[in-house]
Amino acid sequence: MTEVPETGGFRRGAFGVTGSGDTSGFGGLVRVEPGGAVALHSSERPYGGWFDEVTDALIDAVGQATYDAAVLRVLVDRGEITWFVVREHLLTLVQALRDDDALRFELCSSVSGVDYADSGGPVATPDRPRLHVVYHLTSMTYRRRIRLEVAVTAEDPHVPSVTRVYPTADWHERETWDMFGVVFDGHPALTRILMPDDWEGHPQRKDYPLGGVPVEYKGAQIPPPDERRSYR
Repeated sequence: MTEVPETGGFRRGAFGVTGSGDTSGFGGLVRVEPGGAVALHSSERPYGGWFDEVTDALIDAVGQATYDAAVLRVLVDRGEITWFVVREHLLTLVQALRDDDALRFELCSSVSGVDYADSGGPVATPDRPRLHVVYHLTSMTYRRRIRLEVAVTAEDPHVPSVTRVYPTADWHERETWDMFGVVFDGHPALTRILMPDDWEGHPQRKDYPLGGVPVEYKGAQIPPPDERRSYR
């Protein structure tokens, strides 16, 4: 077996234990860190199965030049395919994915956010942004599911809203804005949906403070999470 370094986005073992402390039996396991698969590679064609059919249909729908400009990489992993898309071309792609007869991804079932800052994987840089927006699209006609993913920086967290193409994305985009601070340009009413309107910050960003209050338990004073030793 080829030795895989622990640096560069890889983690060895199941629980981060080194030496003889790992009794799980998974000490030889090597995994890509969260966010590592995004940054480390792009899958090569043929992708397999119907993935190539959808890719060819998308290229036919938008044109090769637009596809090349819009798609940064394609990742096939665990039987799923993800297109990593430049935000300026997102609406062009989703319009084609919904309307083209060979594609027919009629439903946007989910829009969610991810913050890869301090995830243990490759460090977030301007060309490897930390904030990602993930779109799950479903074709009820062909019974297929795909993902699109758009990455933006925390300093410029703007992504065009897809609500005019997929009205179901309305509240999903609001929640992603509320939790991660991604601004969906063109959204009809981008307001908080979980937190109070006057709340400051976005709670699911990795740099958001844990906060908390001390708790008394059987005479002992338990400090709030952000003051506990393991978080320092």
